[in-house]
Amino acid sequence: MFSSLADSLDKTFRNLRGVGRISEKNIADALRDIRVSLLEADVEFSVAKDFIAKVKEKSMGEDVFKSIKPGEQIVKIFHDELAVLLGGDQVSLDLNPPARILICGLNGAGKTTTAAKLAKRLKSEGRRPLLVACDLHRPAAIDQLAALAKQIDVPCYTPQAGESDVIKVAGDALAWAEKLHGTVVIFDTAGRQEIDARLIAELKSLHAFVKPRETLLVADAATGQQAVSVAKHFDDAVGISGIVLTKLDGDARGGAALSMRAVTGKPIKYAGEGEKLDQFAEFHPGRMADRILGMGDIVGMVEKVAGKVNEQDAMRSMKRIQEGKFDFNDFLDQMKMIRNLGPLDGLLGMLPGFNKIKKQLPSGALDSHKIKRTEAIVLSMTLEERRRPEILKGSRRQRIAAGSGTSLMAVNQLIKQFGEMRKMMKSPHKMNAMMKQMGGPGGIGDMMKGRGGKFPF
Repeated sequence: MFSSLADSLDKTFRNLRGVGRISEKNIADALRDIRVSLLEADVEFSVAKDFIAKVKEKSMGEDVFKSIKPGEQIVKIFHDELAVLLGGDQVSLDLNPPARILICGLNGAGKTTTAAKLAKRLKSEGRRPLLVACDLHRPAAIDQLAALAKQIDVPCYTPQAGESDVIKVAGDALAWAEKLHGTVVIFDTAGRQEIDARLIAELKSLHAFVKPRETLLVADAATGQQAVSVAKHFDDAVGISGIVLTKLDGDARGGAALSMRAVTGKPIKYAGEGEKLDQFAEFHPGRMADRILGMGDIVGMVEKVAGKVNEQDAMRSMKRIQEGKFDFNDFLDQMKMIRNLGPLDGLLGMLPGFNKIKKQLPSGALDSHKIKRTEAIVLSMTLEERRRPEILKGSRRQRIAAGSGTSLMAVNQLIKQFGEMRKMMKSPHKMNAMMKQMGGPGGIGDMMKGRGGKFPF
């Protein structure tokens, strides 16, 4: 997400920071490069133009020219304006009773999956969500929503086969929801490959009947400027209250995210960054601006990790590391924990400066298949071998290679790396030095101070 934009902006700001004295020409050259970067990222032209004008106006101020570090000042101005462009402060859902949410959008944007993801998130927050299948034009959508609802253990209302009256379905669903005492009712609606009069007329009728607190447009981030025109069309029809951007993990440009808030005036409330039902997060404009400028999102990273890591297991592993007892059984637990966190590049991308580090990593270092192969090697060891890695000699290594379907070289390499890792874990000085490299002078722990978060491990 935003990787191509982040790379080009990084180059521009690196040049700007290196200039001892700022002139109007320096600023003009930098803003021209930034404008090109935004347009290449598929940001809508008028949005890019207005954005550059605002940055230019503030960058030409006397405070910037007289600053000791004018380049840094301009980067801060750009960051602040970028956060405003993305929406300023994060906007929460209106869940005052009766809390009803209407999900709308085109086919293929991910409406049904988004409805389930939202229900799962609201359930984790202590609410009692209910799902309603109102897509009567695509029978598979009803079955899909019912299946997803079963996965997350949330009740789902499904209409009778052959039902074609969406208002009747909504009325029956509201009566059903009242009996179940749900606190939030989420309606999944029909979509089309293209916006048409029939879709809009049906959506208007449903919207008028349900009177939702929230009308969320689900938009595919990868469609770029087309997503912006879709947002305008739906907003004109039913008055959307917010946007959910999906497939952000597959869009390196991110122009839709940068344009939709400015064009529609509606906040981006959530973002989907993967197919799994837990890959769904609140959209924080300031944090996203940080990520685009390579500043990372430590708070977001901690929130993501904290929600998926068992704190007791993590503390137990930490204790064993401190006692110098870390073995392959602990390593296996760590591997499972990492796998639960989802794609590593997405998680580590929240670290400050990771885009630069990523280019230096060996090819395939973050490959999930490589993690699975490593896990297979450990699983091919006996319990005694995992507890006592020092007994892993020649014949045992050959057996492990055969049992895991890997090569002897791969087994030898893993055992060597594990040995080096154990040595580092036994050295507090080396561990502290590594943590400082990841998070600056005081390490990641210091970075978390004042941010209201902490690592669960």
